Amino acid sequence: MNADLTEMSDEQLVQRMSQGDVDALDVLYDRYARAVFSFAVRIVHDGQIAEEILQEAFMRSWQQAGRFELNRGSYPSWLLSITHNLAIDEVRKIKRRPQKADMVDISDVLRSEVDETVNIEEAAEASELRGVIQNAMNHLPEAQRRTIELAYFEGLSQREIAAFLNEPLGTIKTRMRLAMQKLKDVLAEQEGLRD
Repeated sequence: MNADLTEMSDEQLVQRMSQGDVDALDVLYDRYARAVFSFAVRIVHDGQIAEEILQEAFMRSWQQAGRFELNRGSYPSWLLSITHNLAIDEVRKIKRRPQKADMVDISDVLRSEVDETVNIEEAAEASELRGVIQNAMNHLPEAQRRTIELAYFEGLSQREIAAFLNEPLGTIKTRMRLAMQKLKDVLAEQEGLRD
């Protein structure tokens, strides 16, 4: 692979892809495969299906590279949009598949039943904790809150967040550090009010 390609912007690589440059696709795959896979897994909850979606998303970005328009968004946003559509289609397919009831052993089903009774005390504590965290998150500036959400609720790395938001990695690192400090201060203040 040409080392110069790794220095190119996403837009330059997409341009090269539209001209049939497979090496440009390889560079983009190396940059974004992990983010695409993680995003697909969160939607379909199945690693094997997510792997298929990953491959299909990059295949479509290859086939449709000539249609990519920078003024409509960044390459990672476009790629994750393709991934989202593929994953949602897959979820719909799964829901439409008929279940084979005649092949199920009822004793296996009964043995695998989980006691789903709710522990009221645990549910109340969890609800209170969600409220405390949400309140603390509401104290963050929008850019910091979005970064934290992508990291902790979407599972993206700092590098993936930078690519997704089309921002420098240093900016994302600073935002996360400031956000975590602010959250720590807000949570400490809330804890002090409860004492």
